[in-house]
Amino acid sequence: MTAAAHSGPQGLDDDLVPPLNALQAMAESSRCLYCYEPACVSACPTGIDIPGFIHRIADGNVVGAAKTILSANIMGGTCSRVCPTEVLCEQACVRNSGEQHPVAIGRLQRFATDRMLANGGSHPFARAADSGKRVAVVGAGPAGLSCAHRLSLLGHRVDIFEAKPKPGGLNEYGLAAYKMTGDFAQREVAFILALGGIVLHHGKRLGETIHLDALSRDYDAVFLAVGLSLPRAVGLEGDDLEGVIEALSFIEKVRQGNRATVGGRVVVIGGGNTAVDAAIQAHCLGAGEVVMAYRRGIAQMGATAWEQQLARISGVAIKPWLAPKRFRGSGGKVTSVLFERTQLVDGHLTGTGVDVELPADLVLTAVGQELRDEDLAGLAVQAGRVRIDADYRTERTGVFAGGDCVKSGLDLTVQAVEDGKRAVLAIDRFIRE
Repeated sequence: MTAAAHSGPQGLDDDLVPPLNALQAMAESSRCLYCYEPACVSACPTGIDIPGFIHRIADGNVVGAAKTILSANIMGGTCSRVCPTEVLCEQACVRNSGEQHPVAIGRLQRFATDRMLANGGSHPFARAADSGKRVAVVGAGPAGLSCAHRLSLLGHRVDIFEAKPKPGGLNEYGLAAYKMTGDFAQREVAFILALGGIVLHHGKRLGETIHLDALSRDYDAVFLAVGLSLPRAVGLEGDDLEGVIEALSFIEKVRQGNRATVGGRVVVIGGGNTAVDAAIQAHCLGAGEVVMAYRRGIAQMGATAWEQQLARISGVAIKPWLAPKRFRGSGGKVTSVLFERTQLVDGHLTGTGVDVELPADLVLTAVGQELRDEDLAGLAVQAGRVRIDADYRTERTGVFAGGDCVKSGLDLTVQAVEDGKRAVLAIDRFIRE
């Protein structure tokens, strides 16, 4: 699927890409060539048997298709909505070379997983006999939920400790409303917990209400999936002005129902998917003009080409080569952002000395997130992430980590799910020994 296939979000509760109906899913599934060595499977971080589940849809076995997906990726429903399939499985599809139009893998995945969750019935997975072992999982985001689910399948009992009022992590709090319409994030969590053997505890933040020493003492193993919960500060003059807001905070408020009208001119600072989400949501909420400013070029933006095009067709202007210098305001409220034009000189980003001022009634900063010091619990950090080995083990015996708080691959939901799944292999070996 390409961005040209739709006209962008019409509102916060409209699906970014409409789901397939049964007839459309059957027609699309017939386009799969069932390659002998499918490149799409290799391109999927969780290794879903993509030809296998598509073949089951074509045969009318939608439940079987969903189980194939969820066996490899228990959050396949979310990933079908937010994964950059255009640079993962669909980019690898052999249909691209002959037709320039890959099989709509993501939409077919959503069709199957949505049908299973909507139909209810007995849970497709069953726990092994109780092992008598207990594991603490810190964080109820994709990595933590994936780890907890796989541990429970193996018969271990799991306690998940989550700082926020709802589980789901960025799936609940950090993804645009038009990508996660309705209450899908919570329905998916409920499906995962329905397996049994998993108890969720809210209001438990590492370093404050729970501590690693106690968890290590009380449980057979600990898995840290704390994410990157601290927004990176812009650190510029005027960043304390009213109207200068961190983008993830803005997205969270929208997702949790605070949808006040956004008027006037909005400037979003950043070039990643979060910046795109914030910019489009501001536009949907009524902003008259939305500009996304990025200090490097279009090619260096973290947002994929598909996300960039989505922003443009949704009414967002993207202005590259602008580095913020300061925020200006009047009466304590932001009125503009001063930028300096930049360029690359011998591969290094350099200012040109030319300033550009953009008027702004609201500024959303999306310059990344960091680990909170309290979340580190004294563990070694490398390049701003918890240091782990190939088996997701930290330097502390019996403590493992995965998800955004480590660097294991792309910073995507699907990678976090795979981290949780892979870490279970090492955790299971450790506690059974």
